[in-house]
Amino acid sequence: MKRILLIATGGTIASTEDGNGLSPALTGEELAQSVPEISGLCELDVVQPMNIDSTNMRPSDWMRIRDVIVKGYADHDGFVILHGTDTMSYTAAALSYLIQDSPKPIVLTGSQKPMGNPFTDAKLNLYQSLLYALDEHSHDVSIVFGGVAIAGTRARKQRTMSFNAFISVNYPPIAYIRNDRIVRNGLHGTHQGENPVRFYDSIDPRVFVLKLTPGVNPGILDALADSYDAVILETFGIGGIPEFGESGDSFQEAIFRWVDSGRTVVMTTQVPEEGLDLGVYEVGRAYADHPGILRGDDMTTETLVAKTMWALGQSRDATEIQRLFYSQVNHDRIPMA
Repeated sequence: MKRILLIATGGTIASTEDGNGLSPALTGEELAQSVPEISGLCELDVVQPMNIDSTNMRPSDWMRIRDVIVKGYADHDGFVILHGTDTMSYTAAALSYLIQDSPKPIVLTGSQKPMGNPFTDAKLNLYQSLLYALDEHSHDVSIVFGGVAIAGTRARKQRTMSFNAFISVNYPPIAYIRNDRIVRNGLHGTHQGENPVRFYDSIDPRVFVLKLTPGVNPGILDALADSYDAVILETFGIGGIPEFGESGDSFQEAIFRWVDSGRTVVMTTQVPEEGLDLGVYEVGRAYADHPGILRGDDMTTETLVAKTMWALGQSRDATEIQRLFYSQVNHDRIPMA
């Protein structure tokens, strides 16, 4: 019988009402005991590194979860992480970079309603996550939620209340779980064993996401320079950057100052699907071939945050950062034109 490590971190799935709103209170053991159907599926070990609302999840907490997995890696066949939905996409992306080419599945799940709610989705999500983690073809980091398995770098929380909370952005879901069966799409494949699992132990959390709005002052980049090593610019459309802010200051000059100072600029789009192509319009083309500007292509903002933190955690050399950033990890990117 396979052995799975259940890692409880809090979230809605563990929450109860205490008079001040929902907050995590149930332990991992209590959550497992709430789903008697899982008792015969596998040997289940439970560990609880934290019990927090995922709104309070920080990069340092990603490292704590990573450390739990590394410590238990040799003794377990897979891992299921119980996590709040609000930042689950960020954690799934981060773990995709911190633990690469894992032949053992690392599955994140949670719920939209607490385990104690009579209409909860928690029991089915936990049960299906274990089914997926136990399947011989499962590997790498994924989210299993609402009967769908999504690559850890492609998930985004799309709905705040519905049970199908997550979508897979710019990449098909890995699989669907129906009637206790794993139905795969055929694209994800199986782990070939060509590369051993790789663990990374450093990230740089000094990454900021700046969503452009009409008239925003380019001087905000100068204001951020002392506190951050990288900025992810969410541009308009397929890759439009204003020439000037309402102040009349040049965006191009502000962006190039940031790059010339040795900091990292990543460009992506605010549009949820289909990605970025800086070469289409004049308002983006000036940045298309600049060696100091990284293109987010079709990656989600959540994944770009995690990947940029990971890349800067490995090197400060611009060429090496670029190489790491453009490497493909867990289906995270399809290069654009």
